[in-house]
Amino acid sequence: MRNKFLRTGQGGFNPIQKLRVFYSGLRYAVLNESSVAIEIILSLLVLTACFYYRQWLDFTIVLVASGLMLVAEMVNTAIEALCDFVESGHNEKIGIIKDVASAAVGISILVWSVTLIMEIVRLWQGIQ
Repeated sequence: MRNKFLRTGQGGFNPIQKLRVFYSGLRYAVLNESSVAIEIILSLLVLTACFYYRQWLDFTIVLVASGLMLVAEMVNTAIEALCDFVESGHNEKIGIIKDVASAAVGISILVWSVTLIMEIVRLWQGIQ
């Protein structure tokens, strides 16, 4: 794909290529980060239950929380990989960068977890 800032790569918009890149990145994250795979499975279980019981607002809230959490996880993975590529040895500044990225993921996982727990409790109460 063409980088419009560096003026490198091939020109033209290719949606199929963009989907391949998306799939490749998602596949890498799921296969190499077990937390991403577990979070996707848990989210899909709760989303399925919300869909089954026609809780559309709950479905949307869980979908948004899950999406934001996955974005944070993948950005964190990319930041850590980039830091390791730039500096393979110990570097205090790289450590701070990784810590901040991990803190962002921690916050997103906390919000996601609370959202999932609240929805599970709501669904459980609705079943009984």
